[in-house]
Amino acid sequence: MGSLFALIWFLLIGLVAGWLAGQFMKGRSLGTTNNMIVGVLGAVFGGFLIRLAGFSADGMVAELITATAGAVLVLYLLSRYGRRL
Repeated sequence: MGSLFALIWFLLIGLVAGWLAGQFMKGRSLGTTNNMIVGVLGAVFGGFLIRLAGFSADGMVAELITATAGAVLVLYLLSRYGRRL
């Protein structure tokens, strides 16, 4: 049951982070639904980068900041290179 709750929590944080990233990246937004999907991907990417830098995101606010930063980066990369792929 604990891992199910962790997965649901991760998805919720990713969805909110995607929405926030869309608000920050107005000109590069992909639409609300796609931004939320990018938010989940950004949460994975942001978590990887923060661990790679030697930090950890403990707590809801830190997780949200990490996921949002990752989603902003993913949105930027998609807007910059996405049409070429």
